Amino acid sequence: MKYSRQRDLILKALRENVVHPTADFIYTVLKEKEPNLSLATVYRNLNLLANEGIIRKIEGLDGVAHFDHNTHNHYHFICSKCNKVYDVPYDIAPDLAEKVLAATGMAAESCEITFKGLCCDCKKVN
Repeated sequence: MKYSRQRDLILKALRENVVHPTADFIYTVLKEKEPNLSLATVYRNLNLLANEGIIRKIEGLDGVAHFDHNTHNHYHFICSKCNKVYDVPYDIAPDLAEKVLAATGMAAESCEITFKGLCCDCKKVN
């Protein structure tokens, strides 16, 4: 992939966010520093980075994609109230692929597991 200053800024903004931001969020963060940046450029670059495996794309419950710079094995939890996306440690079920192989004979190459429910903050409010 050819170097792009805008792509580099987008990736840096993604890495600096603890949350799993949307393209709109990243655009809002960068627009002040980079007035020539368009929302279409942000979407295009995030999708390119996801297709290259440099970042992960997570479909939110509201149909809006969130992006994650962490490509190591882990799961996700999406809050059904606030739509925030949280990382869930892989080590809660590290042998899941082996269990799939033992139960079905199929060898999993990757896994995308997303838990859905109320996050700690929204659970307190309810």
